[in-house]
Amino acid sequence: MQRTDRDRSGAGLRLGALLTALVVALACGLGPGRGGAERPADGSSGQRSSPPQGQQEDGTMTIGEFKSDLRGAVGLAEQYWAARFQENGQPFTPVQQVVAYQREGEVTCGGQPVPRNNALYCSAGDFIAYDVVWAVSAFRKIGDAFLYYLLGHEYAHGIQTRLGIRYSFTIQQELQADCMAGAYIGDSVRDGDLNLQDGDLDELRTGLAAVADDPGQPWFAEGSHGSAKQRTASFFDGYRRSLAACKLS
Repeated sequence: MQRTDRDRSGAGLRLGALLTALVVALACGLGPGRGGAERPADGSSGQRSSPPQGQQEDGTMTIGEFKSDLRGAVGLAEQYWAARFQENGQPFTPVQQVVAYQREGEVTCGGQPVPRNNALYCSAGDFIAYDVVWAVSAFRKIGDAFLYYLLGHEYAHGIQTRLGIRYSFTIQQELQADCMAGAYIGDSVRDGDLNLQDGDLDELRTGLAAVADDPGQPWFAEGSHGSAKQRTASFFDGYRRSLAACKLS
């Protein structure tokens, strides 16, 4: 998956810290974390998983490739949502920052430490944070399409906050964010802002399965994100039908 060259404006990344973290991550061997999903105590929205075991690496590995795809994913999300807000006559403010971290507690959200093997949107600080070791491991094992999904999903939580969307159960908010991430990617492909490459759709399905809840987790439990079937269905509903599928109003 590759963003086109039509607009590659910068996107509020802490690139110096990211580069340092990536160097350390590569030196540490990129060990995967435990599976399962987690919702931090402050109500921020996050997801945690380990990449699927035994899968072939897709060949996207270098620091430069990771940084380029990350920058492209965030910049494209900003471009996409700015256009949607403009279409509705609403002002748009991008998510303030995307932060890489390596250790639990290195980043806090609403006073709570952000755990390892995680990616989340923190509404208290209006930022996206992700464990760089976990993210690079997923990048290697699943592929660059997963990175666009991951950033799209977390950015969607920032949009939910801007729209004042609240749900009684975590799973409703998470599946809607999957749908919104699907719309962001699908619309960007249709608009010519993102190029699909061979295997990208399979990478997305693999990634969605990797971040799904463990079998048997109750849908109503706090922190539930949805089964692999639910998450895949929500994402591809948005991918095919755009935001009309996501029930934003």
